[in-house]
Amino acid sequence: MTTTNKLKYAKLVPIMLCFFAMGFVDLVGIASNYVKADLNLTDSEANIFPSLVFFWFLIFSVPTGILMNKIGRKKTVMLSLVVTFVSLLIPVFGDNYGVMLCSFSLLGIGNALMQTSLNPLLSNIISGDKLASSLTFGQFVKAIASFLAPYIAMWGATQAMPTFGLGWRVLFPVYMVIAVIAVLWLGATPIEEEKPDKASGFVSCLKLLGSPFILLCFLGIMCHVGIDVGTNTTAPKILMERLGMTLDEAGFATSLYFIFRTLGCFSGAIILQKVSARSFFVISVICMLLAMVGLFVSNAEAVIYTAIALIGFGNSNIFSIIFSQALLAVPEKKNEISGLMIMGLFGGTVFPLFMGFASDAMGQDGAVAVMTVGVIYLLFYTLKIKK
Repeated sequence: MTTTNKLKYAKLVPIMLCFFAMGFVDLVGIASNYVKADLNLTDSEANIFPSLVFFWFLIFSVPTGILMNKIGRKKTVMLSLVVTFVSLLIPVFGDNYGVMLCSFSLLGIGNALMQTSLNPLLSNIISGDKLASSLTFGQFVKAIASFLAPYIAMWGATQAMPTFGLGWRVLFPVYMVIAVIAVLWLGATPIEEEKPDKASGFVSCLKLLGSPFILLCFLGIMCHVGIDVGTNTTAPKILMERLGMTLDEAGFATSLYFIFRTLGCFSGAIILQKVSARSFFVISVICMLLAMVGLFVSNAEAVIYTAIALIGFGNSNIFSIIFSQALLAVPEKKNEISGLMIMGLFGGTVFPLFMGFASDAMGQDGAVAVMTVGVIYLLFYTLKIKK
């Protein structure tokens, strides 16, 4: 390995730790279920929490793309970690409705800043045809944090680890410490960034949605994150509704989803170096389509778990493929395109809201139906992917 490559990989380590911190946002799935139980909320009331987290992507993503042009990608990532730290500190003081709304709002704002800036920051180190696989590896690291969250919350709830009276909320200070390490390590790492051609405005960023392909990518991101957040929050509810499990028992469904999402990201980082993005995307969407059929036709425990695993594997590489396709389509506007694509994570607000209303009206089959709409759109998107 050359000295240049060693330096490159040394810079990747703190960036990958930031990807781990990016996964903190997925704790909202299991946390909202615990808050629902603590405060005796309905599905539609509890689903406000994940919806609120992803609402801020609509507000902050494009302005973050503009901010990056002014202060740089690295400083923007560091700012996002500071906001994330504050969001994780707040629940230490309680879990009443107002406190959790405040915490999840800041978590969403911090994650909007991070997802908008961290992906293009990675492109300063890895570029070209290796970008999709590198983004996928970042998603693999992110998925580890997502996978661990339900376990840490469960260990806290069952007193299987010291919680200092926090119970399941011990999850927050654990991740808070990692956020501090990430911001200090990234701050000490020199990264040379490309200079933007010119400062951009909000309107000029939104005009990029006038490109049909960029608009399709934007909607694809909305569907991806809607399915992701939807499965994260709904999988335990399906088991509780159909099989009579308790929340602590059903919480494994969320972990199972992230186990297979993690495996999918890891394998995808390798497969995408050898297989075309379109072919792998088709396989991924077919996995999710089969899963939706399974959730509709069967109440068997094995079928439900298999379906959840298929969604995890299938949805694991959707984001990185769509994101890299968008960046490569307009390479001279990476910051703006990143802002737009991350704004698509607003799908994490839209889908849970509709799923909450649908499940209150017709049970968890209604929630599954809403996610199926997103899968069908992604099937259409496969026709537009560049080989």
